[in-house]
Amino acid sequence: MDDESLKYQIGANIAAYRKRSGLTQAGLAEKLNYSDKAVSKWERGESIPDVLTLMALARLFEITVNDLLVDPNALPEDSGNPLEKAMVQVSEKALKRRANKKIILGLSSTLVWFVALLAFVILSSFDFLEAYSCLLFFYAIPANAIVLLSLRSAWHDFRWNKALISIIVWGSLLSIYVTMQVSMHYNFWKIFLLGIPGQIAIFLWFRMFRSSGEANG
Repeated sequence: MDDESLKYQIGANIAAYRKRSGLTQAGLAEKLNYSDKAVSKWERGESIPDVLTLMALARLFEITVNDLLVDPNALPEDSGNPLEKAMVQVSEKALKRRANKKIILGLSSTLVWFVALLAFVILSSFDFLEAYSCLLFFYAIPANAIVLLSLRSAWHDFRWNKALISIIVWGSLLSIYVTMQVSMHYNFWKIFLLGIPGQIAIFLWFRMFRSSGEANG
């Protein structure tokens, strides 16, 4: 069985068991802490859940993982060793892919903070810039969130988007506040008021897409 056939096979089973359970794509996504777009891609065979998510799906549907992998059109005697091989193949690839993504995320964050530290060391060596060098660490907070948001969005992993966007908003406001404190000795606390409508907008934005997913599901 090739990878594409396995993707479509698993996707068809997920869709069938989801509908049998009376769940929409958005409803299933919420229970798994995924986006409805990810569930839609699974069911269309464009991507495949990792092995831990397959186990979570099996528990949710009260079935075995094998039930998600087996060809619904296959005869009972056709399932057996090929299914076990497919399970091993999915598990190995999913675990490897998940581990690689975590490493990339970790390296990306490390790079952001290394650049901030390097710039701090350079700027702090100049007397007239030493007072401003610490600001780099505050700006590294939203910068790190932007990098992580870009990578996860590229991988169609939207589980942490709301939190990351919130960090970008509040981290940016904090950076501006500290900059005003250091450069002008001005307590510009009112800038944090901008974060309130910003956070509300973030909540409504994600709520809108969730409602859209429920309607499509």
